[in-house]
Amino acid sequence: MSNEPVSAETESAMKLYQGVCDRFEQMATYIKLDEKVHAIMSQPKAEVMIHFPVKMDDGSYQLFKGYRIQHNNLLGPYKGGMRFSPEVSLDEVKGLAMLMTLKCALAKLPLGGAKGGIKYNPNDHSPEENQRITRRFTIALGHNIGPSYDIPAPDMGTNAQYMDWMMDTYHNLYGRKIEDKAVVTGKSVACGGSVGRASATGFGAVYCLEEWAKGQGMPLKGTTFSIQGFGNVGSHAAQKLEELGATLVAVNDHTATLINPDGISIAELADYVMEHRGIKGFQPENEVDDIDRFWSQHVEFMVLAALENVITRENADLIRAKLIVEGANGPVTTGAEAMLLKKGIQIIPDILANMGGVIVSYFEWVQNRNSEYWSAATVDEKLREKLIAAYRQVVAISEEEKISMRQAAYVESLKHLESVYLKRGVWP
Repeated sequence: MSNEPVSAETESAMKLYQGVCDRFEQMATYIKLDEKVHAIMSQPKAEVMIHFPVKMDDGSYQLFKGYRIQHNNLLGPYKGGMRFSPEVSLDEVKGLAMLMTLKCALAKLPLGGAKGGIKYNPNDHSPEENQRITRRFTIALGHNIGPSYDIPAPDMGTNAQYMDWMMDTYHNLYGRKIEDKAVVTGKSVACGGSVGRASATGFGAVYCLEEWAKGQGMPLKGTTFSIQGFGNVGSHAAQKLEELGATLVAVNDHTATLINPDGISIAELADYVMEHRGIKGFQPENEVDDIDRFWSQHVEFMVLAALENVITRENADLIRAKLIVEGANGPVTTGAEAMLLKKGIQIIPDILANMGGVIVSYFEWVQNRNSEYWSAATVDEKLREKLIAAYRQVVAISEEEKISMRQAAYVESLKHLESVYLKRGVWP
């Protein structure tokens, strides 16, 4: 048995996976989930691990490790993001793939759950190297992906450009059909992507927050909020909240922590981050070294839009927000959640709060398959409709069963999956 110390990244991935499994087991027991469905759902259907060589700009070759975890495809093709990060691991993508299964079931989408990625940092490579790495990974995946089988999307470290490369590679090698565009979602609009996809996760989190505020009789105008993570999800959520009259007073990312009680301009910060890849240096006079000051800010809302396991038992007692919105996957550990709920701090869970991305990914897939183009207004209207329906369903279960919103979301997802399994049967 190895005595090597476990890295912080590995420990975080293990905690994410264990947290998802623990919550699944808890709610499967709670609803007395059918025994065979319980067994099937407890593990992924397929775990793909690939090592592939890529030629670097200097002529040398480097070996990369990639993953694709396909958790469940009962409701439809596997669906889930591709994460390019040094922290990508088997446990991390297994946990995220299960979350995607539950998320798609909660949204009532005809899609299953998957997740994947490459263990490397795209920022350490040139655009040409990143293109070769992406294309080589797509080739290595082969028929493990496809528009009717498994449909990747952007995630941490990837964006529309990476999806364009994946789609083009697949099209040239394996398809050459009009529906090949649907092999991935989150593409650029020019290459078949849907308008509204980039902002969908952040906006969707705010649509859930709006519904919560209505239920509390709380107008959003004049409220304050903090954001942890100011990438795609965080910046779009902040933009939408600012439009609704709320003020950003604290923001944290991997580069710095910024606190300004007078308010932080979302547009100016977004432009700065686009150029500098972080918030550090935007307002040096308002930067603080103590991260605890960020967690302890008195705000109405805290949006978590970065990594998993950022609120733990160690910092949960510092939180002063009235509501936490999980724009990221698994940002609150199970132990921390119990502490927060005991303090009366409510949480809109990840499988509900950040489902906007997969909903609009589904819209993009439908448009590609049918050679259609939907307007921004149509996409936003359909997104709101699906999100609000899911939110109200979760709240109704939460209130009726007197359980947390996360528990209610798991109940609804698992019951939906169970009903389909029991109707279809398990063959042979």
